[in-house]
Amino acid sequence: MNAGVKFSLTLIILLFLSALLADFIAPYPYDLQNRKSPYHPPTRVHIVKEGRLTLPYVNLYELQDPLFKVYRENESISCRLRFLSKTEFGFKLVSVEKPCKLYLLGGDKLGRDVFSRLLYGARYSLGVGIIGTLVTFFIGAIVGGISGYFGGRIDSLTMRLVEILMSIPTFYLLLSLRAVFPLELSSGQIFLMIVFILSLLGWAGLARVVRGMVLSIREREFVLAAKTYGAGTFRILRKHILPNTYYYLIVSATLSIPAYILGEAALSLLGLGIQEPEPSWGNMLSEVRNTNILSSFPWMLSPGMAIFLTILAFNILGDNLIKKR
Repeated sequence: MNAGVKFSLTLIILLFLSALLADFIAPYPYDLQNRKSPYHPPTRVHIVKEGRLTLPYVNLYELQDPLFKVYRENESISCRLRFLSKTEFGFKLVSVEKPCKLYLLGGDKLGRDVFSRLLYGARYSLGVGIIGTLVTFFIGAIVGGISGYFGGRIDSLTMRLVEILMSIPTFYLLLSLRAVFPLELSSGQIFLMIVFILSLLGWAGLARVVRGMVLSIREREFVLAAKTYGAGTFRILRKHILPNTYYYLIVSATLSIPAYILGEAALSLLGLGIQEPEPSWGNMLSEVRNTNILSSFPWMLSPGMAIFLTILAFNILGDNLIKKR
């Protein structure tokens, strides 16, 4: 296993573990507001005090200028970090004693912890990528396999449907389909709708590729031998033909997941995806469309960095799988 695969797999595993364990890792609930601390800067963690090593601690931050959101670190009020302790928000990996606050990646305009929202938002953003890809690849593999194996009218009708879907501008269809659904849907319902929309758009291209592979595979000796021994059509597809497309499907999936994550992020960025107060990486980025916010509070771009690292990890993994092939 080369360095690229190790890096990508490690990063992907860390991202998914962070999303699954968000309740334990995140210091605060995703919707906890602190209106007295808007755009709180990232909290500095100290391990040296008066020239000596000490247990990790943070200082209290005080708002000096409410207009420009300027904070001062009051070194006279220090609070130690606590690990694996029970808090008012549940059992947490790390927390801080009062009156200090722990904003590892800063706070947003409502004083909510960006780091905590980033972890909870990963559940939606990564979930759309994984579930959407699984649904798309299941439909694409089945439809492409049946089309390529049977040929004739079934193949002709299926490919015409695929061509129609592929000719429609994806992004505009995405917006149109999402606009049909009521805006009062809950975030869970919106999540399912986004998965449905992305899956509806994604299977056509995959089905076309799988169909081409099946056209070639169905003429090979092991398939003809299975027919000779009386194997049924769907057994041949399930046992002999589709398994020979799995490597392509796995590689293609690693390169497709980023597209689903970006699709969800685009919808949420435009206000058509996951709705506040529940976070996703897309709706967290909606605030930094204002360049003044971005230049004054650069930590608000951290969801964009999370998207970048996730896409980078999956692309590196996909490229290395292709090279191994």
